[in-house]
Amino acid sequence: MMTQIDYYLSPISPWTYLAGTRPAQIADAAGLALRYKPIDPQALYLRTGGLPLGQRHESRQTYRQQELERWARRLDRPLTLRPAFFPANPAPASYAIIAAQEAGGGDLAALVTSLGRACWEEERNIAEDAVIRESLEGAGFDPALASTGLLQGAEIYPRNLEEAVAAGVFGVPFFCHGAARFWGQDRLDFLAEHLGVPAPGASAPF
Repeated sequence: MMTQIDYYLSPISPWTYLAGTRPAQIADAAGLALRYKPIDPQALYLRTGGLPLGQRHESRQTYRQQELERWARRLDRPLTLRPAFFPANPAPASYAIIAAQEAGGGDLAALVTSLGRACWEEERNIAEDAVIRESLEGAGFDPALASTGLLQGAEIYPRNLEEAVAAGVFGVPFFCHGAARFWGQDRLDFLAEHLGVPAPGASAPF
């Protein structure tokens, strides 16, 4: 019996931001651990046949903008379509998530959500140390993990990518439970259905 959901994500992804705390709520309802696995989305696309956003055809980029607007309205989440600091290097924030998960004692869902909010709502640079420290502290973690966790994060981050490719992951956010795969925040209802638990609604805490 699988007791864990592997959650592949990137803190810079607007879709990870829109997922909010729903993955954690679903895992809690199912009595499962949620293992956060930050990955480099650009590296993932290159490994799995995708294209980085800037290299996609204009029609795909336009449709992405429309989908972001639709989902932000559906979920009632503030979202700036072209934030001041996107794209930004997701590695430092990813290292912080990894270090926080290893250290324990805080709220990982709140940390990931805070970093997403910083980019997509507050238009702040999540590659900056001050922003990462603030998010760590707000989620109940030691803000010093932004620096003390760098080595650990740098070791696990590429390992997560290899695990993602081996697991059949090709985008973020992506959820794996045994052989079941779910790509995108818009598939969280299916993840909940698969686990036999209620799906959090759009009004769920963010």
